Amino acid sequence: MGGKTRRKLWSGRFTEETDRLVEVFTASLPFDMRLYDHDIEGSIAHCRMLEKQGIIPPADAGKILEALAELRTEIGSGAFRFVQSDEDIHMAIERGLIERIGPAGGKVHTGRSRNDQVSLDMRLYLRDEIGEILKLVAGLQKTFIALARRELDTIMPGYTHMQKAQPVLLSHYLLAFREMLGRDATRLAECLERVNVMPLGSAALAGTSLPLDRKYTARLLGFKSISANSMDAVADRDFVAEFIFDASLLMMHLSRFCEDLIIWSSGEFGFVEISDAYTTGSSIMPQKKNPDVAELVRGKTGRVYGNLVKILTVLKGLPMTYNRDLQEDKEPLFDTVDTVKMSLMVLNGMAGNLTFNRPRMLEEAAKGFSTATDVAEYLVTYGVPFREAHGIVGRLVAHCIAKGKDLSDLSLREFRKFYTGFDEGVYAVIPVKKAVNARQTIGGTARKEVLKQIGEAEKKGKSKRIKDKG
Repeated sequence: MGGKTRRKLWSGRFTEETDRLVEVFTASLPFDMRLYDHDIEGSIAHCRMLEKQGIIPPADAGKILEALAELRTEIGSGAFRFVQSDEDIHMAIERGLIERIGPAGGKVHTGRSRNDQVSLDMRLYLRDEIGEILKLVAGLQKTFIALARRELDTIMPGYTHMQKAQPVLLSHYLLAFREMLGRDATRLAECLERVNVMPLGSAALAGTSLPLDRKYTARLLGFKSISANSMDAVADRDFVAEFIFDASLLMMHLSRFCEDLIIWSSGEFGFVEISDAYTTGSSIMPQKKNPDVAELVRGKTGRVYGNLVKILTVLKGLPMTYNRDLQEDKEPLFDTVDTVKMSLMVLNGMAGNLTFNRPRMLEEAAKGFSTATDVAEYLVTYGVPFREAHGIVGRLVAHCIAKGKDLSDLSLREFRKFYTGFDEGVYAVIPVKKAVNARQTIGGTARKEVLKQIGEAEKKGKSKRIKDKG
């Protein structure tokens, strides 16, 4: 199981070579390989700063920059040969530099440590990925807005406790998820501000005696700010935990939508038909059409939650500053990024290809005494205290259940048995369409209000696209 391996770039004070099993156990190269482009980006900026400060000669800087460009191409094409003894992507690239240009390649690590280097790479990587995720979130929001406009006149039953509550517009329901995604986007944008802090120059934990120009490096790399404390900079993974937390909330919102689709697509509900392109069949039951995509998004939400617990558990007991435990930050981060991006992409496609059963939704919206609250509010307009009106209508509903009737089936005489002040106006508030359009409070489900919400959402989306292009 053991065995010996080649000498490391850091092995000067060691008299024995690393055991092969230890080498395999400690290596992060199999998963941090994806950071190669960001590692090279950081090394290019660092090299240019070192040259500017006169720390390395222009000739050596030129060789380093040229070799880094070659390595970027080779790694990207798959031509670069990685070896197990590289340990991680940082050492692999430095080895590649030294093999190409000799000892001058070792100068790129002047004034930095892998401790601040890996933090830099993670921030560069996450900065890019958050940008991509924000675009995907905006795309899904746009799909929900388009669906809301298309389904503007579709009435459905609204639920609380999974029981029919009050009739609402389907477009109102869809816009609720647009709001959730808006909060997700805000959180991710705020997280991005804390990601966009440059740690390079903190070195191992205490900074360096060399005259680095950290502000110059930050400008080259597009960072808005620079870490203020070198110990915190190399120990900090708050930005990783914060991103995964934000991603967990985002996935929770996607999961809730998928849960509704799974229920609504069942024969018992029959509210929606999911496109064949986003469903699968059974290996034994030929009639089945399963909402597997929605179920997988729901399932993968738990996976992201697990990543959050993992990173929080890794961080909770670490002494200051850098500890090798922090190597365990990458896999949960990478997995979360991949899971969120794929879930957003597939859900956007599925949502855009839904067919809603409008007659069925309207039929169910009228059941379950869903406009009983409207009858109570009708009584309030006649001066009846709401709590008293609530009791009157509750007894009316009990009467209807006992007689097998709906509220609209009752005669005025029956209504007046429960409250003498009822008049013909009660029949005007019972129809579901009337009930929906009566709810004109800001944020309500009335068609007029929902149309306003759609217009405002479209305006915000258009404004954001113009801003992004600018």
